[in-house]
Amino acid sequence: MKKHSLEFEKPLLELEKQLEEIVKSSQDSDLDFSTEIKAIEKKIEKTKRDVYSDLTPWQKVQLSRHPNRPYSVDYIERIFDNFEELHGDRVFKDDAAIVGGPASLDGHRVIVISQQKGRNTEDNLKRNFGCPNPEGYRKALRLMKMANKFSLPIISVVDTPGAFPGIEAEERHVAEAIAVNLREMAALSVPIFAIVIGEGGSGGALGIAVANKVLILENAYYSVISPEGCAAILWKDRAFASNAAEALKLDAQQLKNLGIVDEIVKEPIGGAHRDWDKTAEQIKMSLDKLLVSYLKKKPFEIKKERYEKFRAMGKFQE
Repeated sequence: MKKHSLEFEKPLLELEKQLEEIVKSSQDSDLDFSTEIKAIEKKIEKTKRDVYSDLTPWQKVQLSRHPNRPYSVDYIERIFDNFEELHGDRVFKDDAAIVGGPASLDGHRVIVISQQKGRNTEDNLKRNFGCPNPEGYRKALRLMKMANKFSLPIISVVDTPGAFPGIEAEERHVAEAIAVNLREMAALSVPIFAIVIGEGGSGGALGIAVANKVLILENAYYSVISPEGCAAILWKDRAFASNAAEALKLDAQQLKNLGIVDEIVKEPIGGAHRDWDKTAEQIKMSLDKLLVSYLKKKPFEIKKERYEKFRAMGKFQE
């Protein structure tokens, strides 16, 4: 996979490049550079801790969009067994921006619903850059109703800049499709667990995330609007995106402090893109615990808990 670095990662990239050159020189010349290699490796670890220990909200947004970051299907392959993708909304067509179907998580049958971005131009056109159309939300609802019918827990994997805002989506009533999902998810009798793995953009994310428990990866974000969109409205200039990211309180820790999310899932130092397998392990452990804790809960308890969770949002004591 092609290396890609963000502006604040450049010091680290330079060190990693130096390490590669020394290792190559050692192999080509058959000389012992072990002391130099160890010194650079030590410096790389220290630089990693320095760079990633105090990221701003805007830097976390940039990490959440990293092109090498694992997407939903990458996690599905690593976390679930026997996943069978189901297609179509039975009304208009299939939306490749939503991927879902039955799967197993450590022997427990579940329904997985996820938002999927593309890795290249062709794939992004197919996936609509991870922006679902109304038929995507209707497909998700079809799978949710199937889960409810067969008493299967639902696991939603959120990663979208937002629902597709084009004319075609408006003509097919994207706002109505999302609104129906919010209403129907609130009334389901099975537990719903959502995890934000990258971008959690507005109603586009919430359309599959009215959940009993909402998890978020350490460098993901969840917000009513993108920082660029907010900056364009408030400052009339998208260049103020970093200010908007700070004001929106959209990063994982601030979201947990506000009660919007329930658990932060740790990423490897440097972000999920540096170790896909380790990140998937962390997510799987968190989902496993949640699934086991809900096995004995009654349907009315599950619905009541979900309802109270969302009703409590926005209530504060001075």
